[in-house]
Amino acid sequence: MAGVQASAVLRAGRWLLPLTIPACCVVWMLLVFSPPTPELDAGHRHSFHVNVGETVAAMDRRGTPPVPEREDVVHASPPPPESLARTETPPSSPPPAPENEETIDTSPPPPECRPGARPSQPLPPERERILDASSQPPPVRQSRTEIPASPPPPEPSHQRLARAQKKPAAVADRCAGRYIYVQDLPSRFNADLLRDCRSLSEWTDMCRHVANAGMGPRLTRTGGVLPPTGWYDTNQFTLEVIFHNRMRQYGCLTTDASRAAAVYVTYYAGLDVGRHLWGFSNDVRDTLAEGLVGWLRSSPAWAAHGGRDHFLVGGRIAWDFRREDGGEWGSRLLFLPGVRNMTALVLESGPWHVGDVGVPYPTYFHPSRAAEVASWQRTLRRARRPWLFAFVGARRPGEGGGGTLRDSVIDQCARSRRCGLLQCGRGRRRDCYAPGNVMRHLKSAAFCLQPPGDSYTRRSAFDAMLAGCVPVFFHPGSAYTQYRWHLPADHTRYSVFVPGDSVRNGTVRVEDVLRRFGRAEVAAMREQVIRMIPGIVYRDPRAPSVEFRDAFDVAIDGLIKRVSRIKRGLPPRQDDDDQRRWDGYFDMR
Repeated sequence: MAGVQASAVLRAGRWLLPLTIPACCVVWMLLVFSPPTPELDAGHRHSFHVNVGETVAAMDRRGTPPVPEREDVVHASPPPPESLARTETPPSSPPPAPENEETIDTSPPPPECRPGARPSQPLPPERERILDASSQPPPVRQSRTEIPASPPPPEPSHQRLARAQKKPAAVADRCAGRYIYVQDLPSRFNADLLRDCRSLSEWTDMCRHVANAGMGPRLTRTGGVLPPTGWYDTNQFTLEVIFHNRMRQYGCLTTDASRAAAVYVTYYAGLDVGRHLWGFSNDVRDTLAEGLVGWLRSSPAWAAHGGRDHFLVGGRIAWDFRREDGGEWGSRLLFLPGVRNMTALVLESGPWHVGDVGVPYPTYFHPSRAAEVASWQRTLRRARRPWLFAFVGARRPGEGGGGTLRDSVIDQCARSRRCGLLQCGRGRRRDCYAPGNVMRHLKSAAFCLQPPGDSYTRRSAFDAMLAGCVPVFFHPGSAYTQYRWHLPADHTRYSVFVPGDSVRNGTVRVEDVLRRFGRAEVAAMREQVIRMIPGIVYRDPRAPSVEFRDAFDVAIDGLIKRVSRIKRGLPPRQDDDDQRRWDGYFDMR
């Protein structure tokens, strides 16, 4: 009986055994995919919060994030702000990668490419937070050159606010209030004059002097008196060409006249009038100047201020542009309607006219680098000066056949063994016109005499200062009332003044006046003159911007201030009691 029962069980097991495995699979699937019960869900959440709390506590105790169990997972998420505060890496920059570590692309792949992601069945919130806090999907190795920069760690709100408050304001316009608008004149007012350079002077080959941007031919053979670079045989009447080329290098040019502090009129007035001084009628002398006025009045830039913000450069003295009625010398440029509103930068201004301003004569020195200026200054400080005073120049005929102040100065120099005389003129040595010889002579004296010639001023005054020689003036119109922008207001710091009338009538000997200065006083004045050199020379117009301010820069600064006063309805210049004390030296008209 027992055997029969065992046989029945075996037969039943043989049929039920194939059904057992499917049944187990069904039960397993029900357990896995059925929603968790509230009790299990609460327990799962409790377990997650406990683990996160323990992790944060461990981080606070150790100062570094806990090492995960699986080292093959690369963390892409940035560390929390608390951990950043304990490191030396600034919050705004990602932590540096180790030197020997390959660069890894930490950007996550798109959702559809993430391993194990199921778009149709999102993960529970708990599992999403765990992935973000601990690991990212396995990274893909890429070459170093294809790796985008890691995103910077998040900043706390107070740090972002502080950084926003520290942001610099918009960069200020360095040219504000300094823009220059250049009038694009027809070529007959400038370029054509240079093209027809042989007609500019009857006695001088001006073609060679307008070369090299107006500086003239380069000086190469000076017997070692001058350095090999930066020196040119410059004609005193080429200032307009030099100034125009310097303006091309000006850093604050504008094509919008409404933004300009001043408007530059590129008319070569000196070259124009110079070619018609002898043998031409007044109508011919005034033709181009009158044409300029008509052209300017039709330009939009003129209408804004009636020309009061316009300026031009005349490479001669103001008298050459201010011909009186019935006169036969020069043009009437500065008397023409409209031009009276403009500012004229000239080599010598008139004492009774506020429309023109004196600027330095061009010299032989046109440095292209600050080092050239410094080297020349050192040379002057070491120079040996055997003469107490010196003079370079020619006599001038006096009115009514009488002697002139210049004649008296030359005579006193010739009678003194302490004066070096280089006299020029007909029948005299031609080397007094050689730049190297002139500079050698001036560099050998402590004082250089500068009596008036055809007018109050002389180019030689600037040549003397360029040689480190203290100038001696005999009339205030030779410097003190002329170059207010370029020379110190206290003329005793750099020069000596001897009243010309006292020398002319023989009551004063120049040598006696100069011998009263002690050695220390002479050295102090010479040092002041040497330090003034950068501001009285015009640097090479072809050179880029350099580290020193030259005569052009000083003139532009003074001009902008002058035009600003005019625009505000103020006088072009402030009254100066020190300047008015010289009024007695001028014939009032």
